[in-house]
Amino acid sequence: MVTHVVRVLRAAVVPAALIGLTVLAGVALGRVYAGDLLTWLVGGAAAGSVLVSVAARRLPSWLVAPVSVAAMAGWTLWSLRLAADHAELPGSLLEVTTDAARNGIPRLLTAMIPVEPAPDTVLVPVVAAWLAGLAGAEVALRAGRVLLGYLPAAGLYAAALYAVGPNAEPAIGPTVAFVAVAAVGLAAPGNAAPAGGVPAADLAPGIRAAVRLRLAASATLGVALVVGLVALLGPLVAGQVDGRPVDPRRYVEPPQVQSLDENPLIRISGWALHPEQKLLDVSTERDGAPPAPPDAAAPDDESGAEPAASTGAGVRIRLAVLSDYDGVTWRVGATYRNAGRILPAATPPEASTVGTVRQQITVAELSGRLLPAVATPREVSGARVAYDPESGTLIRPEGLTPGLRYEVTSAEEHPDSNLLGTANVPAGDEVARVLRVADGVPDPMRRLAAQLAEENGAPFARALAIEQFLAEHYRVVADAPSGHAYPNLGFFLFGPRNGGGQEGTSEQFAAAFAVLGRLSGLPTRVVVGFRTGGQGPVLAGDAYAWPEVLFDGLGWVPFDPLPRPDNEPRPVEEDFRPTPDDPPPSEAPAPTVEPSASPEPVAAPDGSPGRGGLSTPVLVAGGSGGLVLLVGALLLTLVAMRRSLTRSRLVQGDPGRRIAGAWQEVTDALRLAGRPVGDDLAATEVAGHARQALADARAAVTGDGPPASGPASGGPAGSAQTSSGPADATSAVDELAALLNQVGFAPAAATPDQAARAAEVATAYVTTLRAARPWWRRLLWSVHPSPLTRARANRSPQ
Repeated sequence: MVTHVVRVLRAAVVPAALIGLTVLAGVALGRVYAGDLLTWLVGGAAAGSVLVSVAARRLPSWLVAPVSVAAMAGWTLWSLRLAADHAELPGSLLEVTTDAARNGIPRLLTAMIPVEPAPDTVLVPVVAAWLAGLAGAEVALRAGRVLLGYLPAAGLYAAALYAVGPNAEPAIGPTVAFVAVAAVGLAAPGNAAPAGGVPAADLAPGIRAAVRLRLAASATLGVALVVGLVALLGPLVAGQVDGRPVDPRRYVEPPQVQSLDENPLIRISGWALHPEQKLLDVSTERDGAPPAPPDAAAPDDESGAEPAASTGAGVRIRLAVLSDYDGVTWRVGATYRNAGRILPAATPPEASTVGTVRQQITVAELSGRLLPAVATPREVSGARVAYDPESGTLIRPEGLTPGLRYEVTSAEEHPDSNLLGTANVPAGDEVARVLRVADGVPDPMRRLAAQLAEENGAPFARALAIEQFLAEHYRVVADAPSGHAYPNLGFFLFGPRNGGGQEGTSEQFAAAFAVLGRLSGLPTRVVVGFRTGGQGPVLAGDAYAWPEVLFDGLGWVPFDPLPRPDNEPRPVEEDFRPTPDDPPPSEAPAPTVEPSASPEPVAAPDGSPGRGGLSTPVLVAGGSGGLVLLVGALLLTLVAMRRSLTRSRLVQGDPGRRIAGAWQEVTDALRLAGRPVGDDLAATEVAGHARQALADARAAVTGDGPPASGPASGGPAGSAQTSSGPADATSAVDELAALLNQVGFAPAAATPDQAARAAEVATAYVTTLRAARPWWRRLLWSVHPSPLTRARANRSPQ
């Protein structure tokens, strides 16, 4: 009986080691997750996969994989349901599973740290852990090759370390434990003998003892050799490793705002013309009455600040924060990361008090991706969100839909207004972004900012002077044209009052304050949102923009430069009035050339059933199964990301953006074919280069001589009318070049039919050029990463 128990314990050492190694991979990855749910789910996958192999050890080898995969499906579905309940995500199990399978890989790499265990962030680790356990158990237990059986778990552990990157402390503890568990599995006597039994069992006792002694000496010598190599080569290898690991998240494009939301400031004028449009329904609860806002600087209560009330009166609901200004457009410029319910907490300024605001918001007719919330959100439920910690704003990657209801809890900061008078403003590289003034500032605007700064030395006094100047000299009108470029602001500030100057919406007031503030040395930004009582509907007339100034120790302080009610504006002094110009045209959002590519994930590949036998090729293939799975997943991910990039370029966005995306498909195809074109070439020159490249490729395939010199047949560059009929891919490139030139000179003139025609032409050309390549180059074509890296480089700020 005792002997049987000892044998059972010895036989359990290797399975336990395999389970432990796989669980440690989950521990290493769980360092960037919130809570320990992921570790438990990975541990269950590790135990389940190894125990299924142990239980099915007497079955034929070809039957083990199907049984294990069926068990994996059950465990994965249960894990996804548990994660969905934990994250409070709505939807059926089918909807949750479909969404997780489509978005598992990109959301895992774009999720904000700490990652909330949700279906899309636990699917890949759970499936990978099960497959690693299955491959390791089959090689280590069935074939008796323990060291080879460790390879899948080791590959999974390395992948976990790579996925974490520099976003957590070094995994010293888990790594030491990994080595220790592996050593225990290798050192266990009789740990995984193959089916044939122990070869030395039939030897005489004396010979068997000598064999064991020789094996022990060999093992001791091997351990000493390994330790010596580690001692000698360890420092050299460690010196070649960078101090900071590579972050794989930099290779994945996070969720982006739409072109409509990149500059939401231009929506103010449209909302002002339709003030009764219902955008939201809001219900607000506030812990205690908030103190008076710091922009309530006037002694009376006409500063535009809302009265404090515990029911939520005077609530500013923030939609977007715009920190980047190029002299033409204010833009969001935020980097959003997928986030769970609990958002990363930021340290509030020392001289501020923090109150809690809870809101239930229902979307009515508000469109776009930006998600309204009181600053600064800390917890969101009812909607999957992405979050930008720097601005404290939210987006819903899927876009807003009527009837969407979510709850948001915010930490509302209230700076101490008694300290504003002596507060300083920060300077240096950390705030260079909100101090930058683009070239081309009109001289009258510089003179105005200089005079206001000379008369007021302290930063708060400067900001208050700008606020009062705008509130006393300008008028709010609902039908003012949209625009906040330098010419628009110059006309707003100094244009003739009887010709439309010196009046505007909150768009011009906020933008003028922010520019004058930066010219005065104040770090400023523009915020777009809604001013509401906190209960009931939020209408388009409640939308407005306001400026904010950053103060040391107080954070971002809002100001209200809008004129007071029933206050007749005074004429602008002659010192600030240049020769009036004609009113500039309204701004229109320029088409964004680069699309927001969101890579489509692929499902993890199923492990193929192993073959029986103890041949070395089969054993090596089984031991390398984990690595093959990782390589296959990488290739499939590249294919999905390439297809997603093409789909984003040809389908998403306005017509001008889609035409530009079609042109990028053609230029990427030329690079993949080894015929790159320079960025300095005109579109017609590139079109000629594309025709020649396709003709050369066709000639190489057919064995004909080189084509005759001269341009290929095709319509003139100016005949870029849409056509529904098929066209030859060679001549149609000229048509695409004409469409691109049209977008460059008249972006608003492009039509959806022209965009569809551009996509058709680009698809036909790329397909034809790829078909003319050798078969092995066609295989590499779909997985080549150069279009992805080039697209990312073009999106990076210059």
